Amino acid sequence: MTEEKVILVDENDMPIGHMSKLEAHEKGVLHRAFSVFVFNDKDELMLQQRALDKYHTPGLWTNTCCSHQREGESNIEAGRRRLQEEMGFVTALEETTSFIYKSPFENGLIEHEYDHILIGYYNDEPKINPEEVADWKWMSLKDVQEDIKLRPEIYTSWFKIIFDKFYEHINVSKL
Repeated sequence: MTEEKVILVDENDMPIGHMSKLEAHEKGVLHRAFSVFVFNDKDELMLQQRALDKYHTPGLWTNTCCSHQREGESNIEAGRRRLQEEMGFVTALEETTSFIYKSPFENGLIEHEYDHILIGYYNDEPKINPEEVADWKWMSLKDVQEDIKLRPEIYTSWFKIIFDKFYEHINVSKL
């Protein structure tokens, strides 16, 4: 199997090279990523709990799915691919905003990403891939915000950053 590579970017999201995913996280190099937020008709967000054997942030709750774009793949194409791989469904996605963040992990790895936020809608149950996802649930944004305040340690760093700084871009009731 080919080693997965990430797209290295500058502060303007312009590609400047490629690197293995693990090496990019070991060195904390800025690379392109995306975070998908899928809502149902009740304006509830589908959350996933990361699989317990993930190499970083295992067992933490986060947005519907996230990953890295591949060479020649648009943000939307990448989001749709990863939704299928992790959650077992595909839906239309729309890009809302992007931001850069850097977050070190307890295991020494560093997430330094130019993250594109994608929004979609879906009303059925996912067919989760157990190698990627331990569990899932629907929650209102208000309940997620309150739970992050009460139990921040059970959520991924990027998810908390998005809720703190980009709430207006994921609040579908205002779209």
